[in-house]
Amino acid sequence: MIRTALSLALLAAVPLAHAAPDLTTVSERSGFQATGRYDEVIRLCGDFQKAYPKAVRCLEFGRTPEGRPMLALAVSKTGALTAEAAKKKNIPVLLVQGGIHAGEIDGKDAGFLALRHALDGKTAGGALDRQVLLFVPVFNVDGHERFGPNNRPNQRGPVEMGWRTTAQNYNLNRDYLKADAPEMQAMLALVNQWDPLAYIDLHVTDGAKFEPDVSIQVEPVHGGDAALREAGTALRDNVIADLRRQGSDPKHFYISFAKTDEPQSGFVDEMSGARFSTGYFYLRNRFGMLVETHSWKDYPTRVKITYNTIVSLMDQVARNGTEWRKAALAADARAAALGGADFPLSYKTTDKVQTIDFRGYEYKRVPSDVSGATWTQYDETKPQLWKVPLRDEIVPDFMIKAPTGGYLVPAAQATAVGAKLKQHGVAFKVLATAPGKVEVEAFRATKTKLTPQSFEGHQMLAVEGAWEAEARDVGAGALFVPIAQPKARLVMTMLEPQGADSLLAWGMFNTAFERKEYMEEYVAEEVAREQLKDPAVAAAFKERLDNDPAFAKSSRARLEFFAKRHASWDERFNLYPVYRTDRKF
Repeated sequence: MIRTALSLALLAAVPLAHAAPDLTTVSERSGFQATGRYDEVIRLCGDFQKAYPKAVRCLEFGRTPEGRPMLALAVSKTGALTAEAAKKKNIPVLLVQGGIHAGEIDGKDAGFLALRHALDGKTAGGALDRQVLLFVPVFNVDGHERFGPNNRPNQRGPVEMGWRTTAQNYNLNRDYLKADAPEMQAMLALVNQWDPLAYIDLHVTDGAKFEPDVSIQVEPVHGGDAALREAGTALRDNVIADLRRQGSDPKHFYISFAKTDEPQSGFVDEMSGARFSTGYFYLRNRFGMLVETHSWKDYPTRVKITYNTIVSLMDQVARNGTEWRKAALAADARAAALGGADFPLSYKTTDKVQTIDFRGYEYKRVPSDVSGATWTQYDETKPQLWKVPLRDEIVPDFMIKAPTGGYLVPAAQATAVGAKLKQHGVAFKVLATAPGKVEVEAFRATKTKLTPQSFEGHQMLAVEGAWEAEARDVGAGALFVPIAQPKARLVMTMLEPQGADSLLAWGMFNTAFERKEYMEEYVAEEVAREQLKDPAVAAAFKERLDNDPAFAKSSRARLEFFAKRHASWDERFNLYPVYRTDRKF
């Protein structure tokens, strides 16, 4: 059911001063039924700068694989229209990003509307006098131009839209840590340059049919710096309160059923990993917000909700940004002192359950003669109050202890790892001279598991094992990555091998866990007989035979028992080529 009239009435409540034709969008002119192509973004970026030369700069911060410009608008009435000026004047920066999934394009059209109103002083109470708004209308530009009417079958409007992934088929909201896509590398460079206090990621969720129209999730709330979590919670709750006053029914959790297509399964909130925007920015001691309007609301309604969210964010940063920026910088200082402290590599949702009222519709679960499964049929003419379970208590799960010095990356891995560290703005040092034999902690995998197929272009790896004290030769050209830096949490997330978004997990070091040298069976037979002359080896072999049936039945495992004890065995096999150190280089 289309509710265009209602949504347009809401939009009409905001004065459209300075609505010159060259600064309106295809979306506005179509009554919020359509969205424009990317040439409109290029035109508007330049036209906004021409119309407001003292308050807007149109910036190209990258090029896509298909050669399109990636554009951002820096907007402020403070006179700070460069990153250097914003830092010098100590002005908070709010980065609002649309179109990371380019079919979910509400943010582009809502952002241009909110931007024009703010520049004309019609909304956000002069907020641009106290911040810089960095607006990226479309992140996934090539995906935006894969335009069509059927790209989002779960979504009501616009009439045509872009595609979820990039031209290289990357999902950018899985790429924040590994940063494979050229688009993400450009975005991280923009972030490193401007250091935004808050990074806002505008989406449209898929899902069932119900009345709540938006979810607002923020980190740090569950993880990260303890003091900064208070500010993150305030940011989330203040925006939710603003949206409620505007008539929305916002939720603080991702509105997706615990069991697909089963409303009575309720909801489970989770902590996003570093591959996602909201799981990434708190590791930098900055705020990340995920905004998800509901796909079954029509496009005018969704644009209005997104508009209200952007206006609220500008107001919140104008009111609190100076204090929140101080809190973020204080969190930077505390992060630099994390050496030796406990650090959670992952989080989990507990079994604690509360029952909540949730506004849905009458529905029935019926057997399908098509799929053979049970499917849900909703009646949107009959609103219904559901009582469903919600699990939203999130606590640390897998803990590690931060190294007191940092990490050493051997020279053979330095180029690849160093490139990733630079993309994230992580500080490190290249050792000009060889320190030689160094007492370190080394991680040797006792069990490895590769995913059977690639994910986002990677065959991912999970390892079991432990850090143990060893003396390792470290040569010139190795990297020292200190823990004493503001991005210490990001450093550990990248370099601790058992993290789900570590460089190891994304497959950067897979060759270290591939056995390359072998002993022929007939040679191993001779080696075994020689080694069995040692009573200790003979006793250990017998113990394995007597107590490990699988070992006893495997001729390969039995011969490998002896091969591992031979001087030819590769001692680097299953050795993670990054070390922990207590020293500072």
